[in-house]
Amino acid sequence: MAEAKGHKFGQTLGEWCEQAIEPLLREFAQRHGLYLDKSGHRPARRGKKVKWVDDYGNAHDLDYVFERGGTDDIIGTPVAFIESAWRRYTKHSRNKAQEIQGAVLPLRDRHYRSAPFMGCFLVGVHTAGALEQLQSLGFHLLYFEYSTIIDAFKLVGIDASFGETTSDAEFSKKQKKWQRLTAKKRAEVWNSLLETNRDAVSKFMAALESAVKRKLSAVRIIPLHGNAREYLSIADAITFVRDYNEADELAKLLRYEIQIRYDNDDRIDAQFQDRNAAIQFLEHYHSGNWMPVRE
Repeated sequence: MAEAKGHKFGQTLGEWCEQAIEPLLREFAQRHGLYLDKSGHRPARRGKKVKWVDDYGNAHDLDYVFERGGTDDIIGTPVAFIESAWRRYTKHSRNKAQEIQGAVLPLRDRHYRSAPFMGCFLVGVHTAGALEQLQSLGFHLLYFEYSTIIDAFKLVGIDASFGETTSDAEFSKKQKKWQRLTAKKRAEVWNSLLETNRDAVSKFMAALESAVKRKLSAVRIIPLHGNAREYLSIADAITFVRDYNEADELAKLLRYEIQIRYDNDDRIDAQFQDRNAAIQFLEHYHSGNWMPVRE
């Protein structure tokens, strides 16, 4: 069936693009002393998939995770989650964006102490709405548009364009040409993509570097005092605020609010009901031994 052949070629193209970025990420990890976890065997975890668990016990499959302190045998602290996605048609774009945020956001919340970078490598056709949705949630995007894919494949004699009316014979021809390409020729395609999208690549990698090299700029401690008040009307609440004695220093301590700021504008916010918990939280950062739990 044409649909099956088309799906196979599109999947082949997409998977290659998503995997081709690995050397770029691996070189970055080596340069910054980080561990890059990716699909494949790793003694520190079960199975070949990169899988992390959120606060509710839900497991999420990921593409790439940068870890500080990680090795083949030791799970480190996540400092960046990178997801990749290929889409040929806009009708699938928004669903993929929601899938990515559904996987990464719960993990970012669980590992808030390391304020991990969230990145997406997107290839093909993605709507402006899907891109804006991810960016609004704090994701950094590296986007290779469909036209740049077509141009890069032309360099090695492959017309990678296709649509819903492309015939079986055409799909088979494209697939066979790709399978016959040498590793050197495939590298030419990737290098062309990197060159065409040079500015986008530089911007994405600079944001990633800023996240992993960030330095502390301020630690703000806010001890909150007072007794909670509840009112049945807005008018009564306004009266309380208007008449509240702000100079009262004898009120009961409610909690400590801690705000950690970095020079790349990342921030970590935490609240603690007692002194010891707040001190323990700060000591993690002071000692450099903060290692969020992973299951």
